[in-house]
Amino acid sequence: MAKYERVFRGDFDTVVHVAHDGVMAASSSASYEDGSAIEPTGTDVRCAVRVYERYSAFGGNRVAMNVTIVGVGPRIFVSAITAGGSQAVMWKVNTVGEENFLDTLVAVVEPLARASPDTAM
Repeated sequence: MAKYERVFRGDFDTVVHVAHDGVMAASSSASYEDGSAIEPTGTDVRCAVRVYERYSAFGGNRVAMNVTIVGVGPRIFVSAITAGGSQAVMWKVNTVGEENFLDTLVAVVEPLARASPDTAM
């Protein structure tokens, strides 16, 4: 398992689209499995959950990544967790495929986060 979390300021829709497009463009074997979104009426809270998979040539199998993006007004929280990729039965032998998949998201989210850090959180 590999994990990435980041808090910053930004536009919720932009972050969701940039994250999705970045993950899908980074690998020809990437697939968007499913997602969910909620925008409670009368609040400035928004949440999007996305699940992706891709083939890991290093491990010879598929890895999954769950991405959760929460927006409260201009404050954005991104959490991504990968799973799969190990060939062992009892414990994980390698997480290279998971880490590489996570890096595809980090590469597109970090520029947004560095451009508008949230110093209050």
